[in-house]
Amino acid sequence: MRLLLLAVVVFLAATALARLPAWSLIDYRAFDYLSTLWHTPLPDDGPVIVAIDEPSFADINLQWPWPRSLHARLVNALRDAGARVIALDVIFSEPTTAEEDQALAAALGPDVVLAGDETLISSAQADQFVRTLPLAQFTDTGARAGIASISLGGDGTIRTLPELDDSFAARIAEAAGLPATLPAGGTLMQTFGGPRTYPTVSYYQAIDPTNLLPPDTFRTRVVIVGLSLQNAPSVAAGGADAFATSYTVRTGRLVAGAEIHATIFDNLRTANGVAEATPLLKGAFVLLAVLLGVLLVWRGTGWPAAFGGAVYILAMVAASYVALRFGRTFASPIAPSVAFAAIGIAQATLDYAAERRGRREIMRAFGQYLSPDLVTRLAEDPGQLKLGGEKRTLSVLFCDVRGFTTIAEGLKDDPEHLTQLINRLLTPLSEVVLSHGGTIDKYIGDCIMAFWNAPLEDAEHAPHAVSAGLAMLAAIDALNLELEAEAKAAGAPFMPLRIGIGINTGDCVVGNMGSTRRFDYSALGDAVNLASRLEGASKQFGVPLLLGEATAGLVADRFPVLELDRITVKGRSAGTAVATVVPGVSESALALHRQFVAAFYAGNREECRQLAEALTAEIPALKDYYRQNAGH
Repeated sequence: MRLLLLAVVVFLAATALARLPAWSLIDYRAFDYLSTLWHTPLPDDGPVIVAIDEPSFADINLQWPWPRSLHARLVNALRDAGARVIALDVIFSEPTTAEEDQALAAALGPDVVLAGDETLISSAQADQFVRTLPLAQFTDTGARAGIASISLGGDGTIRTLPELDDSFAARIAEAAGLPATLPAGGTLMQTFGGPRTYPTVSYYQAIDPTNLLPPDTFRTRVVIVGLSLQNAPSVAAGGADAFATSYTVRTGRLVAGAEIHATIFDNLRTANGVAEATPLLKGAFVLLAVLLGVLLVWRGTGWPAAFGGAVYILAMVAASYVALRFGRTFASPIAPSVAFAAIGIAQATLDYAAERRGRREIMRAFGQYLSPDLVTRLAEDPGQLKLGGEKRTLSVLFCDVRGFTTIAEGLKDDPEHLTQLINRLLTPLSEVVLSHGGTIDKYIGDCIMAFWNAPLEDAEHAPHAVSAGLAMLAAIDALNLELEAEAKAAGAPFMPLRIGIGINTGDCVVGNMGSTRRFDYSALGDAVNLASRLEGASKQFGVPLLLGEATAGLVADRFPVLELDRITVKGRSAGTAVATVVPGVSESALALHRQFVAAFYAGNREECRQLAEALTAEIPALKDYYRQNAGH
């Protein structure tokens, strides 16, 4: 549905844009490049240009306008040289002297075409077309008059054939006895090259062709006489009676008006004009492009879609060129290509936004049980999500709820309350782990496993783990106060929550472990197993937090660490010292505790009993431990 809506929007937008005048200039520029991509040779027996150029001005040495008797001399010379039609692209609309006018009239005849002009005069009241035609004295001789005015496009370039049945080129074809069908409105002109593409001679040479030109230069040819004051005037410099054509994009040069009339004449007599595609056909091309764009991005965007899009656009340009060159029809590839690209870009943008949105959702989801550093690292480099691991020294923490089986049994008929209680318990504990830079490996029922120093290195991993353990104990105390207040308000019995924590440090293998379809970032090793055993053993020592020997050694300078015993846990043959941390213990109490442990290891029960009484007062948190190991 989203693609369908996108396709409709793009189609309507592209169709509307293609109808704007400014857009048509883009289409016509595409026509300029495509129509000149391959050189189209001049038709056989095309016109010859007689240029009123700088060499002629220098040789004739007369100021413009030249005497009409000189033009009469040119007409007679061209006629004697065998010219089929003589077209003068000079307007003789006003009389000069009777002698000069009579001389020109005497040289004119049905084989001569004279230029006229048509001008649009706009006013607040109306728009008027004003025609300026040659003197009747000249047309009465049988000479034809043709409108030589040329319509420029919005960018000042001549591309369309004149629609007038009495255009200058149409009159030339009529005088030559050649069929010339009036082109349909908007027919585009096929150009054959830049300036001086047509055979060109200077005016002064044409006056004396016998002596100055090769034989038969004009025989049976149409001759067009007109200004060509520069060999190839540039667009920037401009030029008299010189205009931009489609070939100007290749050469940067303007073409003389006489050559443009020659080009129009050849387009009419050879039917070389190019028809522009109808609005219906243009719309069909845009629709086809939209449908192809939808098919291309149907299964998503990416490099294959981008490559396919580039291939399609090149194919569209090639199809437009083939239709132009061999079908004489111009269907611009711009609007279809833009529509096609718009589908791809819009869909890619939507996909990118959806990917970013999904990425944020994944980061939020993973952030609930992975450290933010790990989530960011995985988001920036998804390549890390593969099976494998590395050896690293970790501090591993296990936390479990004491007596949870009894709690669950009491709430067996109220599973929602049990779930709510577990969530309220695990949430603050998880927050503590994450806030202390740890990674939550997994939840095992009411148990949490976490570790430090992976995936990012943490030189203070052991102190951070112990700090987290102490903070978890404080979090449980705060939660118990809330639960007690709630129970009192509801008139229900209150059962405080208690947790046991085991922390151990050692070498582990850490990485993504599992199957190729599903895996987790986890840690394995003897140090992990011992941490789990320490959590269980904390109960027998009557302490909430039990540290392994390696962890105790790494944090002894940060926390008041109290060694408790040496034990051999299930599954291990070697014994290990265990310790706990009791915040706020004085140095004197620590020294007294060390004496107690030494007496305990030595089996001196009497000394243990003597020290136990004092230590119970100094360190009340370990009273159960002292009584148990003093023989009470």
